[in-house]
Amino acid sequence: MLVLGLWVVALLAVAWLVFEPALTAWRRRKLKSRPFPVAWRDILKQRVPYVRLLPADLQLQLKRHIQVFMAEKEFIGCAGLPITDEVRVTIAAQACLLLLNRRTDYFHDLKSILVYPDSFLVNRTRPDEAGVLHEQRQALSGESWSQGKVILSWQDVLAGAAEVADGRNVVIHEFAHQLDQEDGRANGIPLINRGVFRQRWTEVFTAEFARLQQQAVHHQPTLLDHYGATDPAEFFAVASETFFEQPAHLVQQHPALYELLSRYYRVNPLSW
Repeated sequence: MLVLGLWVVALLAVAWLVFEPALTAWRRRKLKSRPFPVAWRDILKQRVPYVRLLPADLQLQLKRHIQVFMAEKEFIGCAGLPITDEVRVTIAAQACLLLLNRRTDYFHDLKSILVYPDSFLVNRTRPDEAGVLHEQRQALSGESWSQGKVILSWQDVLAGAAEVADGRNVVIHEFAHQLDQEDGRANGIPLINRGVFRQRWTEVFTAEFARLQQQAVHHQPTLLDHYGATDPAEFFAVASETFFEQPAHLVQQHPALYELLSRYYRVNPLSW
């Protein structure tokens, strides 16, 4: 009897593994077929002016992605912040920019988005030059965890969305981290299956990261934020912000980097 029970459990598990992707795909098609709420359109117009830059087909695609994203992700208000449709749509719209024209599982590992009213404090342990560890408290605008969470400051979300060409967008930054972490490691190399493309990515990103590190050490002004010199994961996130918000400057100053990001994200912001 015990053996039979184990066989039943095993068969049910196999059936779920087989049919769950089809069920998910069906549910997402159903969500995308629904009319996009008028109230959500008003929020996009008011809070996310970047959307107006997109061609009509990409705007429609983005709205469909927003519908799926908002249905699948949990939004949690922190420090008394109420979660409204304004919060959810504003964040979802910017996160889903990274999914346009690509096969996507909607940041599969991401379960919840925690939103604070403003910057939030975290404890960090860092070594000094002598190797002695010191605990510090830092105020952050966003953070991406590999354990299925993104944490955001609502005020920084609004500021990043309001200015479409300053190269600073906390949502794009943190969700680029989520893409980077899809293979289990945050190393500046997202899931890229093609060998030649991956090799080219590694070559260009290694050279550009080293270049930014040298410029940061010498306090030289740069298009890419010096925070990207922290490590390869931060470099990818910073480069992604710049790619979407300052494409003309990026292609002029870092053409190889722009070309790789355009191939990866499968969009060309220069044409918007």
